[in-house]
Amino acid sequence: MELTTVEKALKIVLENSKNLPTETVSLTNSVGRVLKENIVADRDFPPFNRVSMDGIAIDIQTFINGQRTFKIEGIQPAGSPQITLLNTENCVEVMTGAMLPKNTNAVIPYEKVEINNGVAKIVIKELKHFQNIHKKGLDRKENDVLISENTIISSAEIGVMATVGKSEVKVAKNPKVLIISTGNELVDVNEMPKEHQIRRSNVYTLLMQLQTLGITAETTHINDDKSVLKQKIETFLEIYDVLLFSGAVSKGKFDFIPEVLADLGVKKLFHKVQQRPGKPFWFGKKIVDNKKSTVIFAFPGNPVSTFVSCLKYFIPWYTKSLGLKSTPKSAILSEDFTFKPQLTYFLQVKLVEKEGKLIAVPIAGKGSGDLANLVDCDGFLELPYNKTNFTKGEVYPLITFRK
Repeated sequence: MELTTVEKALKIVLENSKNLPTETVSLTNSVGRVLKENIVADRDFPPFNRVSMDGIAIDIQTFINGQRTFKIEGIQPAGSPQITLLNTENCVEVMTGAMLPKNTNAVIPYEKVEINNGVAKIVIKELKHFQNIHKKGLDRKENDVLISENTIISSAEIGVMATVGKSEVKVAKNPKVLIISTGNELVDVNEMPKEHQIRRSNVYTLLMQLQTLGITAETTHINDDKSVLKQKIETFLEIYDVLLFSGAVSKGKFDFIPEVLADLGVKKLFHKVQQRPGKPFWFGKKIVDNKKSTVIFAFPGNPVSTFVSCLKYFIPWYTKSLGLKSTPKSAILSEDFTFKPQLTYFLQVKLVEKEGKLIAVPIAGKGSGDLANLVDCDGFLELPYNKTNFTKGEVYPLITFRK
């Protein structure tokens, strides 16, 4: 069987991304979600001439005329309706955040004023028009776009949306995802495995990878029974938008997943990729009806294969489905490295920053089953299949999994 190149496999995966629907969520539940509407200013920012320092407000013309002492006519607290300076030879005490009183156009901070018996004496020599005043509309005008559609919402966006009164916001709806492990050799994490068994780890790895994306996935396990697999997967195809399999996609006698998916009418888009680890990766799609389709990522069961395949294929698929663009990363190889098979090699690396450059240091592992080795790594350097010798100082694409 001819292998699909990594580049072609990724292209096929991205071509089968979804246009995710939208949903409305409360403001406080929107962090980490992708905004699907423009947030516009409902009024000028700031909405009035805003006092930016505690002090006194005056008409600057009196200062220009040489006046330095001002009778305090009143006080303008923050959060109170705007008052008016009735006598322009007087002043008004003002607080930070307050509306600038009418007939005033400069603020002098308390540190530059001496106040005795209701009279303020200014002790500065220079004063500018609208000094210490945040002018109305300086930041944004009414109907300006404050946050653009397809922005990932952080605490900064929350503050802006609260300011314009958006108690509910429209976001991309996450796909409904099921993570499925297979194999008679697997037991759950809280069980004591027998000599011939191991605990399920890939499911939890995938679960947390998706959780960092804001996806709350479900999980299940099915033993290597073809009829049971077919019965359950048929139901899953009706319910879920995405199925993520771990295991049973290679050439073993109990690797039933490709055959079962074919029997259920799932279209295979490719099987076996020119890469290591993760060569047996299977990808396909089932059109349930005009409104419903399910995308299937069937990763190999070896832990590192599952791990890197999710990073390389599922995360870009999800990013595009959200309407976002991926940002390519790269790093510099720290030492000479040789890999002879004509496969794209995902080299496990530790990342070090030197003189502002990102250096990738190879970390020796013991193959795609060496899950523990990932603890010592920060990512994978993607080495092309058409080379054997890779030289210190060369730059290659980087896939990271740590922040």
